[in-house]
Amino acid sequence: MNLAQHLHDTGRKYSERPALGFGTAIVSNYATLAKRVARLASALRDEFDLAVGDRVAIASSNTPEYLETLYAIWHAGCVGVPANAKLHGAELAYILEHSGARVCFASSDLASTIEAHAPHSLERIIVLGGASYQALLTADAVDITDRQPDDLAWLFYTSGTTGKPKGAMLTHRNLTTMARAYQDQVDPISPGDSLLHAAPMSHGSGLYMIPYVMHCGLNIVPESGGFDPAEIFKLIEAWPRSSMFAAPTMVKRLVDHSGDCRAENIRTIIWGGAPMYVEDTVRAIDRFGPRFAQIYGQGESPMTITVLPQSDIADRRNPHWRERLASAGRAFSCTDVIIGDENGQPVPQGVSGEILVRGDPVMAGYWQNEEASVAALQDGYLHTGDVGALDANGYLFLKDRSKDLIISGGSNIYPREVEEVLLRHPGVREVSVIGRPDREWGEVVVAYVVGDASPVDLDSLCLNAIARFKRPKKYIFVDTLPKNNYGKVLKTVLRERESGHP
Repeated sequence: MNLAQHLHDTGRKYSERPALGFGTAIVSNYATLAKRVARLASALRDEFDLAVGDRVAIASSNTPEYLETLYAIWHAGCVGVPANAKLHGAELAYILEHSGARVCFASSDLASTIEAHAPHSLERIIVLGGASYQALLTADAVDITDRQPDDLAWLFYTSGTTGKPKGAMLTHRNLTTMARAYQDQVDPISPGDSLLHAAPMSHGSGLYMIPYVMHCGLNIVPESGGFDPAEIFKLIEAWPRSSMFAAPTMVKRLVDHSGDCRAENIRTIIWGGAPMYVEDTVRAIDRFGPRFAQIYGQGESPMTITVLPQSDIADRRNPHWRERLASAGRAFSCTDVIIGDENGQPVPQGVSGEILVRGDPVMAGYWQNEEASVAALQDGYLHTGDVGALDANGYLFLKDRSKDLIISGGSNIYPREVEEVLLRHPGVREVSVIGRPDREWGEVVVAYVVGDASPVDLDSLCLNAIARFKRPKKYIFVDTLPKNNYGKVLKTVLRERESGHP
């Protein structure tokens, strides 16, 4: 069960069908794409002397070469390590070192940053689309390496509560199950249907490449390599029957954009990464029609815990319509979702507790982190760290994210990571980072600081150590932080202040 087999099969059955687009142009059909992947896989094996199971990183903004590189990694029997292109060089270096990646494919804008921070274990940096990359495509094609369902395919790095990224081990079985769940319950694909990659291909959008390749869909990369509402409207005009994955903040920006959009060309806009306000959902439906679906998942159960399908979002006549718009939907058919108490035991209907999930999408564990694996996978269930409740019809309502997690624009930010950086300043005696509710971004980062440092100095410190999107948007200087009898900072009190309820 090698994921690359899907591309090989599609290339054989639908050789002339378009496979990959860049902007409004088709750059490859399935026969050509399959051949390029097989040649690139050959180079990975022979020129780089990579063995089955070796890790190969990709650090890049969205580009057509992203898809063929990831499939070549699988074709060669290796493991893909897609890394967030927005990360600081030091953060990318940690992922490269921790994963043991010997080769990294990078976009041209990131190559020098990676080189400056590269660990000793990294042997080669290849610029996607560059001369060295093109030379690799002259190798003779090789057959697909046989892999078993539970063999590792993708190391999905997701921040842990300590602030250090953890590599969720996603197998060929995990990702094949996810792809089938997408086809069955989110957005059924027919040959020629398009997926617009406006969100990072290192995360949710890239995961959705898989069902599109399986079902002869067309993967489209914007020329900008990212998200721009005006560009997305043009792509929707050019590519009928388009879908895309988006964070709620992206959906809101599409709704607010003043340009014209041929909404009838949209098949589905799938949002995830964070809940969306009900009023924002209604506005989106009013603007584009009932062409939306919501998924709830984690890197540890990629894109596949619960789904609120188009049929629910479109059903305005249902007396529970608005209530269900506030939910995260119901469990996928391939997952079992329960709400557990502090001991992992099921709680009664309507009672809040930790969301637990089991099924074939759930990861095998964390790479080289047995302690975290044992804590997350207990009695057959993934302990998500998220709090929710189930209603009588099985709809999941998220009550809170994991204890301290901030989700801003669909990106996860863990406060301790930011706090560790701020505490490097000699003028900072104590600090506590929380999320402030924000209608556009979901949350923005706010730092409560005890000390004498200037915001300018703290900004500079953050920009030299962590990704820009993790930097606090506001610093609030206080004499003391609220604490309990054991001296632990009470973030709940700070969050209550931010919500306007002291």
